[in-house]
Amino acid sequence: MAAPLSRAPALPGASRNLRAAERAGAGGGFRAGPVGGWAGPGPLAMAEGSAELELFRRRWREELAGGAKRRRREEEKAEAAVAAEQPESRRSAEPGEPAYLALARGLLDGGGGGAPPTCRSPSPARPAEEPAGDGGGDSDDLLGQLIRDLNEINEVPFFDIQLPYELALKIFQYLGKAELGRCAQVSRTWKVLAEDEVLWYRLCQQEGYLLDTSISDRSCWKLALKNCRAKERTLKTNWKNRIGAVSQLQYELGKILCDVHSCDGVVIAGYTSGEVRLWDTRTWDYTAPILEPMHGPGDAGPQPHVSFVRINSSLAVAAYEDGTVSVWSLMFGREPIHRYQHNQRIQALALGAEGATVATASGFQVKVESPNDRGFWQTIETFEIQKLVNFLNLVPDVTGSPVTVAAAEDVVYLLKAEDPAGKILHSVYGQPVTCLDVSAHEAAFGVKNFGWLLNEPNQILLYNLETSQCLKKMGNSMGDFTCVNLQNSPPNMLVTGNKDRRVRVFDLRRSESLCSFYAHQLGVSAVQMDDWKIVSGGEEGLVCVWDQRMGTKLWEMHARHPVRHVWFNSHSLITANIPDDKTPRGASIADDDLTAHRKHRGIIYAYEFSVDQLAVESVLPICRSSYDEVTGYNYNIGLAVPYDDI
Repeated sequence: MAAPLSRAPALPGASRNLRAAERAGAGGGFRAGPVGGWAGPGPLAMAEGSAELELFRRRWREELAGGAKRRRREEEKAEAAVAAEQPESRRSAEPGEPAYLALARGLLDGGGGGAPPTCRSPSPARPAEEPAGDGGGDSDDLLGQLIRDLNEINEVPFFDIQLPYELALKIFQYLGKAELGRCAQVSRTWKVLAEDEVLWYRLCQQEGYLLDTSISDRSCWKLALKNCRAKERTLKTNWKNRIGAVSQLQYELGKILCDVHSCDGVVIAGYTSGEVRLWDTRTWDYTAPILEPMHGPGDAGPQPHVSFVRINSSLAVAAYEDGTVSVWSLMFGREPIHRYQHNQRIQALALGAEGATVATASGFQVKVESPNDRGFWQTIETFEIQKLVNFLNLVPDVTGSPVTVAAAEDVVYLLKAEDPAGKILHSVYGQPVTCLDVSAHEAAFGVKNFGWLLNEPNQILLYNLETSQCLKKMGNSMGDFTCVNLQNSPPNMLVTGNKDRRVRVFDLRRSESLCSFYAHQLGVSAVQMDDWKIVSGGEEGLVCVWDQRMGTKLWEMHARHPVRHVWFNSHSLITANIPDDKTPRGASIADDDLTAHRKHRGIIYAYEFSVDQLAVESVLPICRSSYDEVTGYNYNIGLAVPYDDI
């Protein structure tokens, strides 16, 4: 035992420091200074430490040389016999032996160092002074190696307790990016834990980035998340400032455009010539083949006009004026894989968002076609209803038999396989349905009320498809609701267009309109929104992009015909201006010189705002004339704000 330590009453907490000094002096041979501070190791401790360090270095060299394996086994047996006879208090470490030497001795003896001290830390405490002598640099290297080994101990300090690494990682999974950044500044151990790849991979997946990748695909998920967020900010800036490239999807031989649909950047278009064409805007490949119809024995003569086209990730469908429906596979080529016929003109066409299910309405009949387990197409459901169908949608994400929602004048039907007659979801005489859209569990449609006669404004009704109950009645407009988008809107949100020229956004948790934009001169014909922007198209041919949170118009583009189709994702936008008149007066459709009738054809625009495909200082062109004709007309030019160079 060292001599009793003198206390310094002038220092706060001096008694606590002195008791710690007594314990340290008793175990490690340190002596105390006149005011309770450390004065360095005593002579006895220095002598014992030098001898033990010399023994440690000699045995370490023997271990590296490989000549001590047999001798170590014999010593282990002898030490085990001696340790069994020693009391428990002397078995872990000798009284005057420092803690780091005891741990090193245990490592050399092959026992793993025994039980760690009660309060373990990544860096064990070292004496204030180390004895000088030969091999001092070697001892520093060995001690540094031991400290690095201690940093890899599979226990993480959490205040007064030690937790296993897996449990600490489980706790850190509930933290966000900012919290992980703060925790990384606490200590070296917490920094290693806060930068674990599992945590940042989970954050990347939660924010919707790189969903189709596994954790082994990248070496640094923190950097991957940073790059994804930077790219998203750049795309948002390009959208707001209208920086990007635009292309026109034209097919002169198709004559007049009849219908357009798109899915994930793949565009399908039907024409009055009876031809159906595909474009893949993801690879900017605009030379995609034409989908050829299946000709029957009596199909001589001109092809009928295309009435409707639909496309999803695997199928393309087209309905013709004569009641024919053709189905193509996007993997097998131009020839259709299925074809069936209606006796009358097709009034509505629907294609499932995923899978292979086609629904058509002709006259008072709704037919649902789908392939069986062997791949052969067949009619799985046929429904007879009492009125002509105006709108038709397939409910997405349905397991088992498909579910169809049909709007026929003033009645909305819910068509299921177990109910052949069809279930009436909504019916009010004299109040026709003006638009329809469905999601996995809900259906939203606009209803035209009696108006000023009974002081009943037009509304949007929201129904639950499982309970068939009306959930909400939204809107208070004197104009008819012409379009509604529920499936592609953010959760609990819905966007509509109206003949009163306004675009309205509704929160489904409330019956009030969150915002309303005065958008178009002749009414809204197409609309879509995401979490921050809205794209709307009008009957006058104007496409407007809005910032939902700021309530302002970002930019607009104009073309000649009404906008009938709008689709966008994070980096691209597709719009289609489709003429209402498919046989314009004074235009000879049989004329070979189709350039004289450009104003009648309609046009499809593909906008690209991606950073990877961005031209230097590229601005979307406002002038729509190609200037490749000897004579022209001013109808090919349309200007919009902000101002651009022609």
